[in-house]
Amino acid sequence: MATDTDTSSSSSIVNHVDVFWNEGMLKHDTGNGVFDSGMDPGFLDVLDKHPENSDRVKNMVSILKRGPISPYISWHLGTPALINHLLSFHTPEYVNELLEADKGGGKMLCANTFLNPGSWDAALLAAGTTLSSMKHILDGNGKVAYALVRPPGHHAQPSQADGYCFLNNAGLAVQLALDSGCKKVAVIDIDVHYGNGTAEGFYRSNKVLTISLHMNHGSWGPNHPQNGSIDELGEGEGYGYNLNIPLPNGTGNKGYIYAFNELVVPSIEKFGPDMIVFVIGQDSSAFDPNGRQCLTMEGYRKIGKLVHGLATKHSNGRLLIVQEGGYHVTYAAYCLHATLEGVLNLPLPLLPDPIGYYPEDETFPVKVIEAIKNYQKDKGPLWRAA
Repeated sequence: MATDTDTSSSSSIVNHVDVFWNEGMLKHDTGNGVFDSGMDPGFLDVLDKHPENSDRVKNMVSILKRGPISPYISWHLGTPALINHLLSFHTPEYVNELLEADKGGGKMLCANTFLNPGSWDAALLAAGTTLSSMKHILDGNGKVAYALVRPPGHHAQPSQADGYCFLNNAGLAVQLALDSGCKKVAVIDIDVHYGNGTAEGFYRSNKVLTISLHMNHGSWGPNHPQNGSIDELGEGEGYGYNLNIPLPNGTGNKGYIYAFNELVVPSIEKFGPDMIVFVIGQDSSAFDPNGRQCLTMEGYRKIGKLVHGLATKHSNGRLLIVQEGGYHVTYAAYCLHATLEGVLNLPLPLLPDPIGYYPEDETFPVKVIEAIKNYQKDKGPLWRAA
């Protein structure tokens, strides 16, 4: 396997990350059941909290406030989005469906995705907080901003909910960047599941390069018709601007870094974005109940450094980070900490990994990644000159 490449070696340490947060997002109550189903079979004494619950985000907030990374964090209050803000990405019919569901006391919008009392207000806060984070960067008030938000958003498509997501927070921020004068925006999504909603929203655009590294899970129903496969390349003017990197279960740190060096970095180099949106989910970790990819803090830290280097080189250091999944209540917070250490380009880790030893097969993902590269070559240059 190729050795790690640190594209940020000549970059300076980032002074701080501007974190946008509002505790009102904790009021989204996803309930209990058998894992994420909401089902009570009647014969279990203890039901799971839905994996997308407030505890996981409480730990993310607390590790940034009280952990050793706290001197590098500046806090900002997120505010709710207005309805007209949502229409830059979502259809009026879908937004009306969400409004009616909220007025009716809530409903299950699709499998495992529950809009309950308080959920709509939290979703508006998540969307608005992400938009505030992007505006902070666009207005020149900071280079690196992190939208610490829930409910997550990257599965929400223009016209339907999906995968715990109601509003596509990252997609709304990308559209704001385009509307504000950015020529090209790159999205790098490392959540364990395919960022299908974001990809769908820009599937016909050559102004947005969407890259998703995800578990090879395929479609999971009518609300998630996209497969996340390598042949989903975009359509029309957007052909070649959607790069899917489905990775085998257990890929691990070295496999992810190999995929970054062989696929992500060259794609960003060719595309030349003036804004980068880094969509993060810690459900790619070795201990997440919703993923199988075996990343540890070390892997997240190295990915953060690579993204730091790409932003330094291509977008003048401008980087928006948007929170998505991550369901191990403790380890997700540690992996977030490690990701931001990497983005800050700190020379040494501030926290040791409490549980994250995981043996890796160094050659395991190479054939998969090489096959993706060969497929891209066969399809010709995907980022043609305009």
